[in-house]
Amino acid sequence: MTSAPAELPRKAGDLRAAGYLPRSIKAELRDNLLTALRAGRDPWPGIVGFTRTVIPQLERALLAGHDVVLLGERGQGKTRLLRTLVGLLDEWTPVIEGAELPEHPLDPITPASRRRAAELGDDLPVAWLHRDLRYAEKLATPDTSVGDLIGDVDPVKVAEGRSLGDPETIHFGLVPRAHRGIVAINELPDLAERIQVALLNVMEERDIQVRGYTLRLPLDVLLVATANPEDYTNRGRIITPLKDRFGAEVRTHYPLDIDAEVDVIRQEAEFTAEVGEPLLEVLARFVRHLRESTSIDQRSGVSARFAVAAAETIAAAALRRSAITGEEPAVARPVDLEAVPAVLRGKLEFEPGEEGREIELLEYLLRRSVADTARERFAGLDLTPLAHAVADGNLVTTGERVPGRDVLAALPELPVLHDVAARAGVEPDDSSGRIAAAIELALEMLYLSKRVAKDADDDTTVYGA
Repeated sequence: MTSAPAELPRKAGDLRAAGYLPRSIKAELRDNLLTALRAGRDPWPGIVGFTRTVIPQLERALLAGHDVVLLGERGQGKTRLLRTLVGLLDEWTPVIEGAELPEHPLDPITPASRRRAAELGDDLPVAWLHRDLRYAEKLATPDTSVGDLIGDVDPVKVAEGRSLGDPETIHFGLVPRAHRGIVAINELPDLAERIQVALLNVMEERDIQVRGYTLRLPLDVLLVATANPEDYTNRGRIITPLKDRFGAEVRTHYPLDIDAEVDVIRQEAEFTAEVGEPLLEVLARFVRHLRESTSIDQRSGVSARFAVAAAETIAAAALRRSAITGEEPAVARPVDLEAVPAVLRGKLEFEPGEEGREIELLEYLLRRSVADTARERFAGLDLTPLAHAVADGNLVTTGERVPGRDVLAALPELPVLHDVAARAGVEPDDSSGRIAAAIELALEMLYLSKRVAKDADDDTTVYGA
């Protein structure tokens, strides 16, 4: 974010002459969304898998001028989606310079700003606020107070000589300070019911009252919130009057297909080593199997963050192997998948009765995911020559201390190996690590189809007859 352009008006009179008339936050969002749609520009950068489902519903809600609550299980991208709303705001918006709230210079709402506007007229100084500062986000916690959201009496202002009945003794909370902006409340049901009541006036009458003061501020905010389905969120609920004031309730979901799941992993993960497309597909299928498993508590869901953390874990395993063996570049291989169940089982909620079987279940579903991916990648490819080579005594050893070149050196030159590499998206002149990753996937498929044997200990895996 840079400073505001120098050519923007700096006085209220210049602002009026330039045509910067007051416009509500919802009208601003509506106009900018329509402009983006007419221009064919994607208003939701970085949002994957919602194009035909969630996005149209959200766009209709914004065009209607509705406050919105996004309802869905954890890790479905609800907060990420709300944060993209910032891109629909004007890049710079005028505010009264020095005012406590971001009020429009031609439409002040606090007594102090109205007094200044009356005294200075067209000379009222104007500052410019970037759109990034017009988005306020609050995680609902049980200790959140009305003062945090709305405001309370400021004892410092009282000590300065103002009387308790003076509205200017109020210290404004999060919602008033987001005037002419967006207020996002994450996990709204976690907010105590008596605190939710404080939002009723904000959403319907568009004003606030503090400790019985007659001060009424005509606030201009878009209130958006996220929540888990009520059958999962046992910690609280959205009170009925507040739920009624949200104009739109939009259900989110996990990615609907493998490609979308892979796109989310690739976009969100911070890789410390190279992770090929086949392994990302394995993780995408793994997550989908978990979401379909009756042993996993589906009410809490399997977050997209699980797949992202799994991808980062196997990248870290590859980086560790690279440091130990000196192999460059560091490339993840199927053997690195073994690190996933033990590290990530704590991110899942299991059904009662599954105690003690967690790792066994995760390893089983991971093997299924590897088999599904390998079958799709190598469909129609005859791997018999590779199986015979291993059965004839060409044992292949892999593990966290075995570089890719050793995996390749264990096998004779076979034409089918070039086909395996090509199916995995690897070029003939690629690094030994990339080629070894493709061959390990084929060997794992042969093992899972019981055409070769596998012997594994703590850090070494051997494929043989």
